[in-house]
Amino acid sequence: MLRKKIGWKFDNTYSNLSQSMFSKLNPTPVKTPELVLFNHNLSKEIDLDFSQIDNKELALIFSGNQLPEGSESIAQAYAGHQFGHFTILGDGRALTIGEHLDKNKNRYDIQFKGSGKTPYSRNADGRAALGPMLREYIISESMHCLGVPTTRSLAVTKTGEDVIRETILKGAILTRIASSHIRVGTFQYALISKNKNDLKTLFDYTLKRHYPNIKKSETPAIDLLKIVLERQINLICNWMRVGFIHGVMNTDNMTISGETIDYGPCAFMDKYDPATVFSSIDHQGRYSYFNQPRIALWNLERFAESLLPLIANDNKEGIKFVKEVLKEFPEKYKKKSLEMMKKKLGIVGDDHKDEQLITELLSWMYQNKADYTNTFCFLMNEYESKNEIYKNKQFILWKKKWEDRITLNQNSLEKSFEIMRSVNPLVIPRNHLVEEALDLATQQDNLNKVNELLKVLKNPYNRNSKTSDYQSMPLTDEKYVTYCGT
Repeated sequence: MLRKKIGWKFDNTYSNLSQSMFSKLNPTPVKTPELVLFNHNLSKEIDLDFSQIDNKELALIFSGNQLPEGSESIAQAYAGHQFGHFTILGDGRALTIGEHLDKNKNRYDIQFKGSGKTPYSRNADGRAALGPMLREYIISESMHCLGVPTTRSLAVTKTGEDVIRETILKGAILTRIASSHIRVGTFQYALISKNKNDLKTLFDYTLKRHYPNIKKSETPAIDLLKIVLERQINLICNWMRVGFIHGVMNTDNMTISGETIDYGPCAFMDKYDPATVFSSIDHQGRYSYFNQPRIALWNLERFAESLLPLIANDNKEGIKFVKEVLKEFPEKYKKKSLEMMKKKLGIVGDDHKDEQLITELLSWMYQNKADYTNTFCFLMNEYESKNEIYKNKQFILWKKKWEDRITLNQNSLEKSFEIMRSVNPLVIPRNHLVEEALDLATQQDNLNKVNELLKVLKNPYNRNSKTSDYQSMPLTDEKYVTYCGT
């Protein structure tokens, strides 16, 4: 019945892999589910129609208490290097209830996060708290609107049950949408599986699902490595463009599709500092803002290791092939990063002083604790700052050099502003504003600030009546800390 009304079209292919790669089980029923947020725009985009479904029934569906016809819940197994240390993992509090096809045959994993214990939960409870689930909803939808490849959020549902962390918190389940949840860590797990066919089966499945154009290649494993490398460079450049810090770039959080996944200890940088870290457990700065490209390469090296048996019979020969691919990362990233920064400054064409101009601005921002996002807004005349730093003599001299550079290659200020406005957001999910919205939602059951925040973040490149309010920086220099939520 639900299938007819809503339009679910499940075609669950991951469960055709070896049973060592996943476990079949249903979500643990919850006490009194209550819908908190629902993404109607996203549901329409993937050809689901919930117009005839009331909030009570939506809560039953998106808590897992009433699974749609055709669903087939699985927890995926995977491994991962967490802060550099290898661990056997898996979906400890998540279940993919099925793969939904839209009318264009695009395939989406529908996943519940916080749906109860699985065989991979270890000592955890398999549940999630309302605050972190609302936070993932806000940040992932913001990333999508910023033009960053990402998993997305369809719904948040309260469970009516408590979750015990440092304190007692309200329980919730997030429904996440992804083109798949295949990770570098999935390949690492398949590599060490007792079933020797798992790696090849997973590889073939990944090609069929994501990259069918390389199936007939003479070197498909090398080609996959090349594609994932390009996708990760694109992803990290997008993160750097908007000042996003993922915070937990373990290999189990790096997707083969090139989407951002797992919004745990992530946040957006306010004042520019390349060493910025938000995660409560990242004491060495491994996943700091400026270290993200280096870690992406480190993760790609682990992915390449997993592919070695598919590349050549002799490991030494395989290593030689992957080294040829991986050695291209630094130059490719540098080129893409330079292109990205030039767009942020509206620079057209090439000049041998471009890198120096960019470096001088970033150095000035760091020395003067300038806000990363607002500085580019100021250059576009989209930020009315009372901050005296923009009257700083060093900045004024730099700005004159920048304006002179813009006029090269028959460019105009108007054209530069057009380029800049396409890549420089006026608003981002400011950490203090996100926390203010979450506090109201979790402590007072007041979603007004969450909904207002989502509305503003929906069009981050366009000014509206609330833009100036959401450009505000935190009033204190107190260090912002985020947690993984488990």
